[in-house]
Amino acid sequence: MSSRLSKLLLVGFSACAPGEVHAPLPARAVELEAPAGVGSGEPYLSSSGDAVLLSWLEVADGGHDLWVAGLREDGWGERRRVVGGTDLFVNWADFPSVQPSPDGAMWAHWLEKRAGAGMAYDIRLAHSSDGGATWSEAWTPHEDGTATEHGFVSVFALGEGMGLVWLDGRKYAPDDAGGEPAREMTLRHRTVRADGTAGTETLVDGRTCDCCQTDAALTSRGVVVVYRDRSAQDVRDIYVTRRTEGGWTEGIPVHRDGWVISGCPVNGPAVDASGDRVAVAWFTGAGDRPRVYVAFSEDAGASFGDPVRVDGGDPSGRVDLSLLPDGRAAVSWLERRGPEGAELRLASVGPGGREGPPVVVAPSSAARASGFPRMVRAPWNGSEVVLAWTDASDAERPRVRVARVEVPST
Repeated sequence: MSSRLSKLLLVGFSACAPGEVHAPLPARAVELEAPAGVGSGEPYLSSSGDAVLLSWLEVADGGHDLWVAGLREDGWGERRRVVGGTDLFVNWADFPSVQPSPDGAMWAHWLEKRAGAGMAYDIRLAHSSDGGATWSEAWTPHEDGTATEHGFVSVFALGEGMGLVWLDGRKYAPDDAGGEPAREMTLRHRTVRADGTAGTETLVDGRTCDCCQTDAALTSRGVVVVYRDRSAQDVRDIYVTRRTEGGWTEGIPVHRDGWVISGCPVNGPAVDASGDRVAVAWFTGAGDRPRVYVAFSEDAGASFGDPVRVDGGDPSGRVDLSLLPDGRAAVSWLERRGPEGAELRLASVGPGGREGPPVVVAPSSAARASGFPRMVRAPWNGSEVVLAWTDASDAERPRVRVARVEVPST
């Protein structure tokens, strides 16, 4: 852990703020008082060394602020503001992130609305070398200049800088002759160094699902990226691509679910890697049967074994996943309970199946306001994860909650 990043990790907190009442968590979970205030949501988690980084959006002065705070085993550090204003694009499914880099810096991405352009928005990226006290000038990785949607970003460490992939809507814009647009989202990639040197923008996949999250992980052989594809027949299965010396490989399905759906399900995959082992979790509604699957690869994402089903029979998806040191994967998802309710659940799984019963971490809802719970392995305990989610039980006072949870096993 670099001294610059550890500047965030100074002060511990108690379990709940004064006067706040939360639903009790299970015995395996310990709630931590999140540094996020009332009106917060869209959490994101990442880790480096012995620390976990939490970022989130919070209502402020008619707009929103993006914040970050660090967590070690002994508690939270000071929260730091990254950026804010009325032009931040805030969406329940397309949320900002803060990622650490190997040199101890932090990289933040967020989305910015285009004035007078409806739902059009751009990606903005900045970095901090002093623990979040100051941030560099923001940079936009796409140069198409179209008033279209650019988002669903995954940022990852890559060589001497950072790489990112995103869903790009430039094919929704009319062509130069004013012709009918193709109306297809694409997956694109670019690299950037701390000194501002940017690599060449690369097309990774020319036709993807419109609004499902992407995810990326670093294997012993390079970066793997997972996303929801969209075939000409509207089959929207989860695909994987790998960055090799020859460039990005053609995307292939993690598993052929055969989910044909005319619109985007807004339900992206999650991936994690350790060495040559890769695990991917995803939601599918193929055959009108909702399911959450996990599949493993032992060759850095070149191929995958048969998927393992982990849900309880009626999931709404919104998955996340972390590989544990013993080779198991911890997977989280939302399981429906009744017409509007849901539960945030956590289970461990190996190639042979789910190991033990799932843990119900917290009550939730299937509404958009509950967002996408996020998870990361606790670097101080190999059998523990940190989970963050939006508690929207009070619609007027949503708030990010965080818990440390022991991963269930057989």
